[in-house]
Amino acid sequence: MTFNDGARSGGPRASRRGRNAGIAVGGGGIAVVALVLISQLFGVDLSGLLGGGTGTDQGAPGNDTPVANCETGADANENLDCRLDFTAQSLDAYWEGQLGAEYTLPAFVLFQEAVGTGCGNATSAVGPFYCPPDATVYIDTAFYDDLRTRFGAQGGPLAEEYVVAHEWGHHIQNITGIMNQVQRGDTGPTSDAVRLELQADCFAGAWAGAASTVPDESGTPFLEPVTDAQVADALNAAEVIGDDRIQESTQGQVNPETWTHGSSESRQRWFLAGLNGGANACDTFAVPGEQL
Repeated sequence: MTFNDGARSGGPRASRRGRNAGIAVGGGGIAVVALVLISQLFGVDLSGLLGGGTGTDQGAPGNDTPVANCETGADANENLDCRLDFTAQSLDAYWEGQLGAEYTLPAFVLFQEAVGTGCGNATSAVGPFYCPPDATVYIDTAFYDDLRTRFGAQGGPLAEEYVVAHEWGHHIQNITGIMNQVQRGDTGPTSDAVRLELQADCFAGAWAGAASTVPDESGTPFLEPVTDAQVADALNAAEVIGDDRIQESTQGQVNPETWTHGSSESRQRWFLAGLNGGANACDTFAVPGEQL
């Protein structure tokens, strides 16, 4: 989505945590998106996949630098860090409107290569994730290059914003208690793990559908109305990170019983459910399995 040039920042929302953390881990990418979240939710120790090593001071908490020179929507349209920062501000305003005093702001950290978190040390292999213990959304901005070059996504601003809005959805699940109610340890197309992820997709769509009505502190809407082309970009991003698409491209076969995020079709369908119906249309736990 395109930000209104005249929209004004309420102050830095995102911060950078150490561009070079002393660890360079290749591969993985989307195949282990939300690995940390899965560890926290289902009690599986996946720390061996997160990397480690020494010399990680630059990726540790306390070394955060707020994003700079992100004053207007025009800045957000020109610069990725500013775009993500303004996306966070829009998400805050949207969810505060939905939840009122129940809403608490997650921290928002951008990083490259590796980062220290409340869930342990994460590398770029993890991809974007939300860490419940420190209530923080983490985005490795190099992920967006992988999304296009390695996995064939079309890209575009809403595709980038969708990733942030999805992780914000996990924060909503955390603060509203949804995370604590899921069945731990199950997988498969109708599992609670998949329902949790599809709900986050739906929450992202709900924000996108309402974002052009969400104002900054001066009353100017952050974003212009979403276009059909932008929705197509977001749906394409949802498609390329579906479990079936990832398994087919990395393993040459599809095994639905191991799914943790949902099929490409399901991820697209639930994004559209939120886009067209708002957050109230996002109870993925209430529908029978054949409707996921």
